[in-house]
Amino acid sequence: MSILYLLIPLSLILLGLAVWAFFWAVKNDQFDDLEGPAHRILFDEDENDFTPEERERRRERRNTTDVDSPSERDDR
Repeated sequence: MSILYLLIPLSLILLGLAVWAFFWAVKNDQFDDLEGPAHRILFDEDENDFTPEERERRRERRNTTDVDSPSERDDR
């Protein structure tokens, strides 16, 4: 029975730490984008890592290689 005098304050301290950690995470925007990492893993490169100029160059390069691909030339 005397162990309860130790366990109850210890559990209240742990509860206080958990509540503090939750509010810290909310304050530091840890819960803003919950789906982004799950979708980002599906792609090889993240387009947001590039500057707008690099994105445009990559888009142009992708469009020119798609048109000149050998499989499309055979279909013509």
